[in-house]
Amino acid sequence: MESIFSVNNDVSAIFFDLDNTLIQTRKGDSKACNKLVEIMEREYGIPHDVATSSARNFLCAFRARPDDDSYAIDEWPAHLWRNCLPKNYRHIAKNISIEWIKLRFQCLALTPDVIHLLESLREDYLLGLITNGPSRAQWQKIERLGLRKYFDCVLVSGDLPWEKPDQNIFLEACKLLQVEPRTCIMVGDKLETDIKGGKEAELGGTVWIPLHNDEMESDLPDVTIHDVTELPEVLPTSPKLKRSTPATSTC
Repeated sequence: MESIFSVNNDVSAIFFDLDNTLIQTRKGDSKACNKLVEIMEREYGIPHDVATSSARNFLCAFRARPDDDSYAIDEWPAHLWRNCLPKNYRHIAKNISIEWIKLRFQCLALTPDVIHLLESLREDYLLGLITNGPSRAQWQKIERLGLRKYFDCVLVSGDLPWEKPDQNIFLEACKLLQVEPRTCIMVGDKLETDIKGGKEAELGGTVWIPLHNDEMESDLPDVTIHDVTELPEVLPTSPKLKRSTPATSTC
């Protein structure tokens, strides 16, 4: 792969999307539910078809609404499980929810390759995390997965007046890191938010990681890669920032 930048347009900061870019949220949540079906069968005697249907309905409801401020953050999944389990099993909804939360974060954990990528990049670049979603739900993932230490800036749309693709959320990250938009790139899986927003903010470049193989045709991103770990292959050989020691979070 060729670099998306010339030697005269070096990169000082890299902004990452979270879900389905750094962590495989859709795959991880599905995997956690599949494991949970086995637990419901084995430990609670729930028939396979009932357990499968309940898990499928839960995941659909959870993806549609991952948080509700009228519930405690860990009580919301329990509420959804109560609605998705048959009446004669609703008394175990809290136990099922506890298992779900534990399995979910096990399945969403950063892979060693992604950890190595972030640690290596942070030696030469400022790193930012820009994610859309409800504040509590996104921060729960960030904190439970220990992500904050890898980034100089973390922006969650639920805390702000804007969300991707609004250019202001990208420009806010630039402001916090004290860098020019033209020296930053955005890496993400969604054309309509990550890539379009990066373009409208006039960032120096955009890197798209399609969620599905059938999404590989698009002229919008500067570069398309198959996996976030391929990112170093498209970066310039002489980064603008030379960092000798790890930085601390700036926001």
